[in-house]
Amino acid sequence: MIRKILVVFLLIASATISAQRTSSSPYSFFGIGDKFNQTTIEQSSMGGIGVAFSHYKYLNFTNPAAYSDLKYTTYGFGVLSSNLSIKNGDITQNSNSTTLSYVSLAFPIGKKAGMAFGLQPLSSVGYSLSNTVYDTSNTPIEISLFSGSGGINKLYASFGIKILKELSLGIEGTYSFGNIENSILNQRADVTLATKYKDVSNVRGNSLKIGSQYKKELKNKLIVNAGAAITLGNVFKVTGDDYLYSLTLSSAGSEIPRDTISTNSMIGNYNIPLKSVFGAGVGKFDKWYFGVEYETQDAINTSGFTQASNIAYNYENSSRISAGGFYLPKINSISNYWHRVTYRAGVRFEKTGLLVDGSGNNTNFTPIDDFGISFGLGLPLKRLSTINLGFEYGKRGTNTNNLIQENYFNFRLSLSLTDTGWFQKRKID
Repeated sequence: MIRKILVVFLLIASATISAQRTSSSPYSFFGIGDKFNQTTIEQSSMGGIGVAFSHYKYLNFTNPAAYSDLKYTTYGFGVLSSNLSIKNGDITQNSNSTTLSYVSLAFPIGKKAGMAFGLQPLSSVGYSLSNTVYDTSNTPIEISLFSGSGGINKLYASFGIKILKELSLGIEGTYSFGNIENSILNQRADVTLATKYKDVSNVRGNSLKIGSQYKKELKNKLIVNAGAAITLGNVFKVTGDDYLYSLTLSSAGSEIPRDTISTNSMIGNYNIPLKSVFGAGVGKFDKWYFGVEYETQDAINTSGFTQASNIAYNYENSSRISAGGFYLPKINSISNYWHRVTYRAGVRFEKTGLLVDGSGNNTNFTPIDDFGISFGLGLPLKRLSTINLGFEYGKRGTNTNNLIQENYFNFRLSLSLTDTGWFQKRKID
């Protein structure tokens, strides 16, 4: 059943007459959904770099070792607003969505350690597709509605400590959880009852990340950085049920269930391999920085599912390369506010690891790649707090092999509030 649905979905998605985006892209149909970039707004504005970079007041979602340099308690809130243009042949559809990027709290522990807690979305499912079949007289005789919702979130705790003057180590533990629902409703002309297939799954998993950073100041005040982070292999456990039942549709479009045709239990695993990130950078303290970063991961695989759920899509090794940085004209300028603004820019190219067969023949899998250019501003507020604006333009997917190309424009907004450290001794004048 699943195999047929996936093949039909790809064919309809590639030749869809009507498509719109709710909270994610049509590619969120596959696997656990459309993955979010696990970066702060500051990092996203620099092409996603961060494994080698640390700062006394910034969050870092790439490398927990960076929290060893934290000097202030930092509260971070991020929001992502995305405009997506979906193109297939001569057909183009546009949609918008807004979602929470993260909520996080980080604080120093003494002078050589720091810790952070937070909540982030890990993936999102949110598509709506319809396909209408016409007879020779151009009269609609059948309509199918494809829809999906849900996603996975993660709770995390990070700790970083400076073990030597120039070397820091860190560790992060994550608990992931979420629910995903996919459905297909089919209605044929002159048939009283419609049919609907729906699967509802629960996803749970844990992961562990370890990281390190090396920072060396040279005689000319240049600072060179190097960093690495490894997320150990983990498993997302999936449990749930799928249903096939008949229904009638009211004049208002609401569903009235009738008879259950079949019910099955689902159980299986998404096996997530070890992921490695390496990077290096150079800059001057609170003046400028430039870095490069490379990420790699072996192919995701599944196990335990009773249905062949990977026929119309598959996975290969994924990778990402990013480059970017920032420039801060004069952090203590009194006469010119714009000299205290941080200007960021970056670029990234990513092989997502997703392979999709748009032919429906299980013979022609096409990689789904992602390319983005970003820039941003860090607008200073009182007491070292900042409002961060990020802008990104990118392209994902392709029109070849009956697939869909997405052009997107992302606007990111975050508020970073800083305070004196919770574990710092306060001086009394």
